[in-house]
Amino acid sequence: MNAPITIPGVDERGRLYPIEKLAAHRGGGVLHLAISIFVFSQGRLLIQRRAQGKYHSSGLWANTCCTHPDWGEDMHTAAHRRLREELNFDVPNLEQRAVIDYHARVSADLWERERVHVFQYATDELLDTPMPVTDEVSATRWITVSDLRREMLQMPEKFAPWFRIYVSRWNELSLITGAEPD
Repeated sequence: MNAPITIPGVDERGRLYPIEKLAAHRGGGVLHLAISIFVFSQGRLLIQRRAQGKYHSSGLWANTCCTHPDWGEDMHTAAHRRLREELNFDVPNLEQRAVIDYHARVSADLWERERVHVFQYATDELLDTPMPVTDEVSATRWITVSDLRREMLQMPEKFAPWFRIYVSRWNELSLITGAEPD
């Protein structure tokens, strides 16, 4: 059995405190820190399909990578760690672009209530498609933001709740992609 993971919760004054990861997601969710990463190559976003074995949102498409920092872990360190853990992939110079809060139900009894630090890496170079860790990610693909928005409007059920929120709040993310949604 895996040891419980402790992540940073956020109290009503914005102070951090340790909370067990699953406890932060039960009962409507407790505000906690999270990280979302968006990697762009030649104006296309790398997205992933979550593995079928994930404890929530399995089989759904999501942004490049998401995680929670471990208690005491730096946000940049956590972002790079999770890129490697999920995608066997890392990029230099991840840039923090925004901090946004959202609240979404992700399963019958789990909620995301997150203060998300949004990171991006964008390059005009052609990046290889990573070979993901199959316990974490079942597929990856590159997509333009306009095609992503179109697919999301046609089949929202194929996308993770937080990813739908991000696309609906695209301008707040302050991403520099070279391709803005329609």
